[in-house]
Amino acid sequence: MHSHTTDMSAEVNLKITDRNGVLFEVEAPTDMNMSLMEVIRAYAIAEDGEIGVCGGMAMCGSCQCYIMSDTPLPEIGPEEEAMLFETSYTKENSRLGCQIPITEDLEGLEVILAPYP
Repeated sequence: MHSHTTDMSAEVNLKITDRNGVLFEVEAPTDMNMSLMEVIRAYAIAEDGEIGVCGGMAMCGSCQCYIMSDTPLPEIGPEEEAMLFETSYTKENSRLGCQIPITEDLEGLEVILAPYP
């Protein structure tokens, strides 16, 4: 039986490796309706203009990352699938950070930012 506390600072711990191979261990709020891309931008793990270029619409591929943990993620939607098909550097474990909402399920998620452009 899980007891859910009404803790206002619901956060998950994420490990994000930037494009230079530097590991960032960050906390991301689960109650602010943020995406993984927005967290990466908020912590300045990628330069402005090199992430979230399209504003999170799954149209540019600048937030592509490689999922390194077996964390459960939402299924890939048709827009994300189409963008990953067109984007360079895609791998089997590629996802767009803008399409991954920060939820409690992401605790322990490990990602590596893909090269861009």
